[in-house]
Amino acid sequence: MENYDIVIIGAGPVGLTISTSLARWGYKIKHIDNRPEPTATGRADGIQPRSLDLLRNMGLKRQIMAHDPAKVYEVAFWDPSAKGIHRTGTWASCPKFIDARYPFTTLLHQGLIERVFIEDIEKHGGQIQRPWTITGFKNDGKDPVYPVEVNLAHVDGTSKETVRAKYLFSGEGARSFVRDQLGVQIHHKDPIAHVWGVMDGVVRTDFPDIKMKCTIHSDAGSIMVIPRENNMVRLYIQLASSTDKDWNPRKTATEEEVQSHAKKILKPYHIEWDRVEWYSAYPIGQGIAERYTLDERVFMGGDACHTHSPKAGQGMNTAFLDAVNLAWKIHHVESGFASRSILNTYESERKLVAENLLDFDARYAKLFSARIPSAGEVGSANTQAAAQAASKHEPEENDFVKTFKASCEFTSGYGVAYDANIYNWSPVHPAQSPLFLSYQKGTHLRTGRILTPATVTRVVDANVVHLEQEIPFNGSFRLYIFAGTPAISSAALDDLATYMTAPRSFFSTYLHQNEDTDRYHERHNPHTPFLTLTTVVALPRAEIEIDDLLPPVLSRYRDHVYADDIWDARVPEAKAAAHAKIGLDEEKGGVVVVRPDGYVGCVVKLEQGTGTVDALNAYFGSFTGKSMGGAEAKL
Repeated sequence: MENYDIVIIGAGPVGLTISTSLARWGYKIKHIDNRPEPTATGRADGIQPRSLDLLRNMGLKRQIMAHDPAKVYEVAFWDPSAKGIHRTGTWASCPKFIDARYPFTTLLHQGLIERVFIEDIEKHGGQIQRPWTITGFKNDGKDPVYPVEVNLAHVDGTSKETVRAKYLFSGEGARSFVRDQLGVQIHHKDPIAHVWGVMDGVVRTDFPDIKMKCTIHSDAGSIMVIPRENNMVRLYIQLASSTDKDWNPRKTATEEEVQSHAKKILKPYHIEWDRVEWYSAYPIGQGIAERYTLDERVFMGGDACHTHSPKAGQGMNTAFLDAVNLAWKIHHVESGFASRSILNTYESERKLVAENLLDFDARYAKLFSARIPSAGEVGSANTQAAAQAASKHEPEENDFVKTFKASCEFTSGYGVAYDANIYNWSPVHPAQSPLFLSYQKGTHLRTGRILTPATVTRVVDANVVHLEQEIPFNGSFRLYIFAGTPAISSAALDDLATYMTAPRSFFSTYLHQNEDTDRYHERHNPHTPFLTLTTVVALPRAEIEIDDLLPPVLSRYRDHVYADDIWDARVPEAKAAAHAKIGLDEEKGGVVVVRPDGYVGCVVKLEQGTGTVDALNAYFGSFTGKSMGGAEAKL
């Protein structure tokens, strides 16, 4: 019987993302999918700004953009009028108050996105076994190392296979066999269900915003317009709702019927289809699994855990982040970097995100589906409000538009916030020191939130780079040492280097065992696979001599030494913009610990003495299960 580190069921976005991550880190994977071929057309299509950050951090963004996807920078709102529909306004897809590198939604059909992941999996020696399905599993513990037995079969029943694994992951989608076998229930946040029609195709139309994302409300119904690659457009059309008197969850409609309905909604504009690439009608409601795992051996993610309408473009994006959250935590447990108990943070972190998503989606879908009064009706019912809006030269916003605007941070992906836990420091964290900084008390960063983007100059080659992207998604913690001004902070930097290289420190505990290996060209992990060091100095690049300014342990990471000398419009008065954006003293600096998935773990003052390293030892020791500390320097 073959043993595997993990068996992954399903090759949609969540399954492919966790498979890609673990394959790169050398894990032995059995990955199956019950479809004979990858997705050919249709399905999910929207990559939100935060997800594009992630894909870049995984080294996959360039392959995604090579398909020339559509980019949505603005959303247009259309409402009823006396002659049909009229545009009432536009709004940025990712408004400027969100500090985003890519302030747009990327539109590309799921099949092309899947191919990028599959090619990367194959490059690292993996493969997707098709068409195979799971027929049974049990965590019987007969093998303490590979406690899960998994039964697999070819979909035509001609072949069977039983394997053992350390973990089993269900990325099967809403009809999860694994979830059903575990007896995990789906709870519905909103009892209202809808049947949607979705159509991808090439059209001829005089509708002026066909190249933009649009939400259209008319007396004949509602449509969402999504521009796509290759001159295509996607239309989402609501066909039925459980609030209808003749509700039928299996209601469907032909392509011709949906096209006819779309033509009525778009009046006074006309639309015709040159071709239809994909069409589907499906029921969906807001549902969430009560558990994501029962034993921290068998896990679920993606649509197996949460279902919602496609209107906010969150399904695939939530799946990406489910996968990377679990992948690095499994990696840390199996590498001995963390105790097994940390795996419970996967469910607590990702389920909270899904619950917030479903709450938003229920409001959004309800408002999207509601009939909006025509301009004439609004004028007669709200004469005073309309007059006030007119005096400001702005149309009065309806509840749908207000909800859309208020939710932009969440839908972009930057609003994801994990609660305090063993990884996300808070005043009640087991690690305690007066040197820990919290939001608005020494730093602008919030633990459990993504690291603020910053632009800096890489010292070794004078390249202007995105600091948050310089360390790839490689499973390592990221230690950002904001060194301030060396004339002020040099003693504190020396003490940091001295005490972090002590034998039992957070840095030294997981040093590479094979000291004979040549790691001269290793940029990210020359000393330890546990973390990568980055130093940001508040000086112009021309004034930085790495070996003169930094202790040896920091200068070894010379490819990760940066000058904080790039002006930023968000902190126009700052001399060291990266320090200022993060809220650290531009002369004294500080230390930021970022989790492997890019979320802030803790922020610590940089001070002379042992205090900074003592605080870091306490933080890392809380989840590694190691007693960390010691003053004798090793390097």
